[in-house]
Amino acid sequence: MRCPKCRAENREDAEFCSDCGITLEVACPKCGRSNPTSKKFCDKCGHSLGESKAALPVDYTQPQTYTPKFLADKILDTRSSIEGERKLVTVLFTDVANYTSMSEKLDPEEVHQIMDGCFKVMMDEIHRYEGTIDKFTGDGVMALFGAPVAHEDHAQRACYAALAIQK
Repeated sequence: MRCPKCRAENREDAEFCSDCGITLEVACPKCGRSNPTSKKFCDKCGHSLGESKAALPVDYTQPQTYTPKFLADKILDTRSSIEGERKLVTVLFTDVANYTSMSEKLDPEEVHQIMDGCFKVMMDEIHRYEGTIDKFTGDGVMALFGAPVAHEDHAQRACYAALAIQK
């Protein structure tokens, strides 16, 4: 299993990267939920994790990885999301509290490193609840829930993502 952060090769049953120490997790091939490598079945949908690959943490250095494969597949399978239609959606905007004062006190490289971690948490939680990133806005993220993938509970999903981001 290759570490998505440092690209080091690890044993398939490894739970932590032997080079950088991050937690290695496996995405469920059915629902996309992240599960510990020691588990055999997804704790959300019960699907077998036997053939899934390391998924989180995701390497966000390339634009095509901003949207996880499981969510991109759902978007592409939804014909209306490509053609366009009027929908009720929930917009979530989240940003980093006290960003300006923090950026004035710290070295720019430290700020960049902190913000990378913040953006990763924001994106992981938004994608976990099947929201899509609309844009990055300085120290924040704007995300849509209910479009392009429709969900009756899009407002709840946005709230769950917002609460998870705050943890």
